[in-house]
Amino acid sequence: MDPHHVKDILISSKEIEARVGQLVGEIAESTSTENLVLIGVLRGSFMFIADLVRDFNNHGLHPRIDFMTLESYGAGTSSSGNVRVTKDIRVDVTGADVLIIDDILDSGRTLSFAVKHLQNNGAETVKTCTLLDKPSKRVIDIVSDFNGFTVEDVFVVGYGLDYDSYYRELPHIAKVTFTD
Repeated sequence: MDPHHVKDILISSKEIEARVGQLVGEIAESTSTENLVLIGVLRGSFMFIADLVRDFNNHGLHPRIDFMTLESYGAGTSSSGNVRVTKDIRVDVTGADVLIIDDILDSGRTLSFAVKHLQNNGAETVKTCTLLDKPSKRVIDIVSDFNGFTVEDVFVVGYGLDYDSYYRELPHIAKVTFTD
């Protein structure tokens, strides 16, 4: 028997699809730049950024795109508190308007680190877009500029989010229930 299950769907694939479309509209409305750079925080954001970008062209947005990998979780279910870059961006963000795309904002450590890192690399502005927000876990004072959904303090997987590298392929967001 597995020590957990992921059958409790919190956000359906249809709800995600609809909200991603709304987010693209919100981003396009507040972004009028010719020097837009999207930075996806891997690995959790890969599905989210792909779906966002597919709709950008319909709104006249033509960003450069890059990725960075930040680690703070390892194989656990809570942040270690230490964020480190394991793969940095290659695109030059000097003078650019940067939009960081991340899967979840919980403690705030990772997103805050990413914002400062890109500012230190010369970005003109840095905004953030997260699929999920878990405000009850916040330890760093940061709010995402664009947010898909707010969730309660539960461990979630799917649509790119994982548990020990599993369940990223799920088309929805599901709650992980741990059993004894």
